[in-house]
Amino acid sequence: MLNPWRLRLLSQLDSLGTVRAVAQAANLSASSVSQQLAVLEAETRTQLLERTGRRVRLTPAGLILARRARAILDHMGTVEAELRSLGGEPAGLVRLGAFQSAIHSLCVPAVTRLAQSHPHLDITLHELEPHESMRALRAGDADIIITTTDFVAQPLGPDIDIVPLATDPIVLVLPPEQAARGPADLAAYADEPWAFDTPKSYMASLATRLCRESGFEPRIVCRFSNYLMALQHVEAGLSITLLPGLAIDPRYHVATRELASPVTRTITAVIRRGTPPRPAVNVVLDALRRHGDLPGATGPIGG
Repeated sequence: MLNPWRLRLLSQLDSLGTVRAVAQAANLSASSVSQQLAVLEAETRTQLLERTGRRVRLTPAGLILARRARAILDHMGTVEAELRSLGGEPAGLVRLGAFQSAIHSLCVPAVTRLAQSHPHLDITLHELEPHESMRALRAGDADIIITTTDFVAQPLGPDIDIVPLATDPIVLVLPPEQAARGPADLAAYADEPWAFDTPKSYMASLATRLCRESGFEPRIVCRFSNYLMALQHVEAGLSITLLPGLAIDPRYHVATRELASPVTRTITAVIRRGTPPRPAVNVVLDALRRHGDLPGATGPIGG
């Protein structure tokens, strides 16, 4: 009988591309992953992997099994949820991944309400940047992700379904003493010290592009992966920054200005297409769609 854990490792190899990446995702050593895949080959009596130089890739048989494995694992999850929900109440595990600013403003309130109305749901929440979340969804490590379709580094495809939730403006964040009215021209802030997100993140890439389009290279004095730390730095008068509207926490005394050339991002929930419908996943999706009180955002959209 095929081992579900080994099938997941094979599926992740198809999605992530390398044994090293699978090992990092599974919190294993690369040698352990290789050993488990070798056991899977013995169980199936089929060559699933082949070496090309120093890399390992899936054989045609390995590709077939990896892609069928995703459907098998989804079906197993559906059956488990059905057994747990025979009493008519949605139940089972739902893995929800979301970017930082959506966690406290969207996901935590929705999960809190669901804990009261659907006590048999088991929802795990994971912080995932847009460039990480789509990969996790396709690898079967998340059931729902909250992301933005404006992140061009992750191409969309026919394997996913998108549920629009809201639109969120990008705003200039300033110390309170620099408050001003009206839309902001970024070129006027070319000489200011800037706080940025970590390199290659969604906001770091977007902020760099917007500054360069305004004719200057930003003088970056700090980088934070946590938006609250960036807000604290700006509040202290040490920098300015660009953040999504959802990230503005009212506990920090900062000023915000819309951009003269408005920039928004579309916030979406995304699930894998073609998987058997799961009542538990649908309940979480409905809760996210109904959450229309996002501070700084316009929502919900898309019905």
